[in-house]
Amino acid sequence: MSTQPSPETAEKSRDQVIIRTSIIGIVANVFLAAFKAMIGILSHSIAVLLDAVNNLSDALSSIITIVGTKLAGRLPDKKHPLGYGRIEYLSAMIVSGIVLYAGITSAVESVKKIFQPEKPDYSVVSLVIIAVAVVVKIFLGRYVKSQGRKVNSGSLVASGSDAMFDAILSSSVLASAVIFMLSGVSLEAYVGVVISAFIIKSGIEMMIETLNEILGKRADKETTDQIKALLNEEPAVQGAYDLLIHNYGPDKNLASVHLELPDTMTVREVDRLTRKLEAKVYRETGVILTGVGLYSSHTGDDETAKVEKDIREKVLAHDWAVQLHGFYLDMEEKEITFDVVLSFDIRPTEGLKILREELQQVYPAYRITITPDVDVSTTD
Repeated sequence: MSTQPSPETAEKSRDQVIIRTSIIGIVANVFLAAFKAMIGILSHSIAVLLDAVNNLSDALSSIITIVGTKLAGRLPDKKHPLGYGRIEYLSAMIVSGIVLYAGITSAVESVKKIFQPEKPDYSVVSLVIIAVAVVVKIFLGRYVKSQGRKVNSGSLVASGSDAMFDAILSSSVLASAVIFMLSGVSLEAYVGVVISAFIIKSGIEMMIETLNEILGKRADKETTDQIKALLNEEPAVQGAYDLLIHNYGPDKNLASVHLELPDTMTVREVDRLTRKLEAKVYRETGVILTGVGLYSSHTGDDETAKVEKDIREKVLAHDWAVQLHGFYLDMEEKEITFDVVLSFDIRPTEGLKILREELQQVYPAYRITITPDVDVSTTD
């Protein structure tokens, strides 16, 4: 059985790893940028200069990551009772903007050099420095990426991937320099355009990913499946539905869920069960279960079971009806109530209209209430 450290301890440790790793990245990128800038100026190489600019943007990105991490680590207060964790997403958006700007600027300068070329003048020493820079970037990228995965930091993982990619780009610069020294053919400006294109692509991808985090995206399937499995392990739980996870920053997830329980359970028994499940889910996943809604499952009622089976078959016959749960039948009041999860292939109003018309024909004496649910997490 896995154990989770206290939220305060885990958050402090995570922040320390992010800051330490970012500082290492800053130092390495500043030194690389300085050496490459010097080589680029002395050899009149636009490709090397753009590579230096890319290293500087990486260093600036690491600085913003540190600032964002520190701000996101602020304690909750009256104005922001759930903390400041989402600031990390805003800092990531700034980083993606910087990367995108650097790519566009580099592309403009590279195109200028195509029409107004300058022949580079490389030395063996400059080539050795570029080769060393490639090796440094490979080791830096692997280290930063591993640390990012360790603490679930999207910024660090992205920085690590970017560093590995930079190593490939620096290799292309090195290759173009070797080609020039051997054949006299200058590919500098064209390599610069290629580097710029990749930088722009990286910035756009980072921006899209961050926007998805800010807007809210479907919860990770592995996490939702694990939580539902933990809930359904309890004998009394006959189904776990409507699992909704709210994210307030990396590793800050609050969740709500509906459980189907036998209608014979007392409030005391339900209270004991939900407390147990809340502790269990947090211990195993780190997700805080803040709300548990209930559906009652009929026991010892053959007529209710028969009606539920009939309605379930009719509803799920439609491909866009993903799941039916929370079924309730009141024969005295002539009411039928249930929830249906609709896929995004049909408008909720259209789907509900079709279901109501079909079921009302079969059960004209009943008032049928159907509550539409959004498929926010994977359903079985």
